[in-house]
Amino acid sequence: MPTAELSYQEAKELLIQAWGTLGSHWGINKTMAQIHALLLISPESLTTEQIMEELHISRGNANMNIRALMDWGLIHKTHKPGDRKEYFSSEKDMWEITRQIARERRKRELQPVIKVLGQVENIKDDRTAHTKELKQVTKELKFLVGKADSFLNMVTGFDQSRFFNFLLRLKK
Repeated sequence: MPTAELSYQEAKELLIQAWGTLGSHWGINKTMAQIHALLLISPESLTTEQIMEELHISRGNANMNIRALMDWGLIHKTHKPGDRKEYFSSEKDMWEITRQIARERRKRELQPVIKVLGQVENIKDDRTAHTKELKQVTKELKFLVGKADSFLNMVTGFDQSRFFNFLLRLKK
């Protein structure tokens, strides 16, 4: 059964809400993802005030999440000649966005865990059951997290066609 066509405003709001939900699964907050979605679909750069107005959020919330998106490398600040306001825009290439998110998740989540596991791995072996169990679990975690880290590192190095060719080879 065909669905009714949406107006631009309805479609925009649905996408922003969906991106916000998806973002919370990536480990970023909903508002941060909604700002990213708004900038992603905007044909021109937006000011903080425009973002606040579109999403009905406070200046503090907007500023905090804009800074976080810049830290993630997902949006960029620009200036327009003759205008003192700061404008923000998003990378539009979805593959580059995916690679940037993979880079950041690897840097923020996996690499710190790998470092801690390396430290825990150096526990003095007192031959107790507790130490033996800790060493075994640490070894298995380090292997698993290391594989995830290697995979994300590989994803960030691939261009889109190479990545999908790799996935197709895995399927066989």
